[in-house]
Amino acid sequence: MLKRFFNKIFKKSLVDILPEVKGKYIENAPLSRHTWFAVGGPAEVLFVPKDEEDLKFFLKNKPYNVPVTLIGGGSNLLVRDGGIPGVVIKLDSPYFRKHYVNQDRTITCFSGKRNVELKKVILECELAGIEFLCSIPGAIGGCIKTNAGCYGTEVKDIIQSAKIIDGMGNEKIIGVEDLKLSYRNSLFPDDWIIISITFKTKKDSRENIQKTLDEHRKHRTEKQPYNKKTAGSTFKNPAGVRAWELIKKSGADKFSVGGASVSDKHCNFLINNGTATAKDIETLGEKIIQQVEKETSITLEWEIKRVGVNK
Repeated sequence: MLKRFFNKIFKKSLVDILPEVKGKYIENAPLSRHTWFAVGGPAEVLFVPKDEEDLKFFLKNKPYNVPVTLIGGGSNLLVRDGGIPGVVIKLDSPYFRKHYVNQDRTITCFSGKRNVELKKVILECELAGIEFLCSIPGAIGGCIKTNAGCYGTEVKDIIQSAKIIDGMGNEKIIGVEDLKLSYRNSLFPDDWIIISITFKTKKDSRENIQKTLDEHRKHRTEKQPYNKKTAGSTFKNPAGVRAWELIKKSGADKFSVGGASVSDKHCNFLINNGTATAKDIETLGEKIIQQVEKETSITLEWEIKRVGVNK
């Protein structure tokens, strides 16, 4: 109570009441630089922890009422124009971008490692079965929360375990059965922060692994928008049908709002044409949901995570 009283008198900013860390705090950090849509307002404070111990220290010593939001590679994320209050954590220091290959041919990747960076690793070490991860935009940590997948394989099919830190700064090793992974979903608590993930692999030749990677890349460039400001698939596929088919059937594939439009290459992708706001993109998505429901009686569900406040 006394601390809040003095903070109000002297008008301290949020960063002034946060614990002293080894990593860095960035006030009013523009999150448009951290998302593939390239839109959205600022983080009140962006925290990039130096390492795992730094993150634990922060969680154990931060004021209890300060909200915390975790972001990954920003590939499946829409930050609203008003930004995100409280502290936004991004595990982007060198410590969180490591990996190591274990003797049993599993591979442990820290959550800040970019999926695309796995290509070199799996080729050098002849680790097959996880090639699809290289085609998923963003960072490793984000792929658990949505049980990311493509080309017939999902994260739940290859994960062995994960190291997490809960909201109180306690570390746990969690088996795949405790992650409760299902189609584009998981049921573990929102305050769990993924530190690293251990994946199962199988041995195969570099030639076969490269062939699979090439096939995935060809499919992606031919069927999906490439080098565009997009966040991947916008809506989950309802049971027994594909979202893009519903969008096209309903006539919503030609929709646009402000600087946002539906991709002409894959209508389950929304595009920032360069001038879109987060509100444009979210409004477009909601407009598509309404049109699909009107024409097909099926309600699409967002796959993209939307965070922050409206401006």
